[in-house]
Amino acid sequence: MIQLIVTFFQHYFTAPLIIFILSLFPLLELRGGLIAASLLGVPWQQAAVLTVIANMIPIPFIILLVERVLDHCALKGPFQFLAKKMIKKGRAQGTALLKKYPHSVRLGLFLFVAIPLPGTGAWTGAMIAAFLGLPPKKALLPIAFGVISACFIMLGLAYALPTVFGLK
Repeated sequence: MIQLIVTFFQHYFTAPLIIFILSLFPLLELRGGLIAASLLGVPWQQAAVLTVIANMIPIPFIILLVERVLDHCALKGPFQFLAKKMIKKGRAQGTALLKKYPHSVRLGLFLFVAIPLPGTGAWTGAMIAAFLGLPPKKALLPIAFGVISACFIMLGLAYALPTVFGLK
């Protein structure tokens, strides 16, 4: 799938811009950007910087936007009852977790973002942080370190592994 996207974008954009754009997308994020960078032959150092920056740009906005959307849904609309219930339960559990295990919640968020599997990543981590009521200032650092850790793992998978097995 990444190769198909890269082939399409190659006709319109430069390699660094393709990597940057792919790293902004919620499902592809840094993982897709680094695989694309490897396919495009971009040096790993440049790819790492581009993907981490692109992956982190939307995170503060996501945390703030998800909070506002949840609050808005609780006030208006057909899902008002469900939204109120979700917010009340999520924030109550988030507050309880933060009081009981202040560092463990941030560690859990870091680990969730750091493991480069489908469904994990900075976007999902930001949504979880917002849902639990974790303040943006407390959520950004674990997410950023998680993105950097995921970058190292993906660099190994996208750059080193193909070289070791003679695929490049």
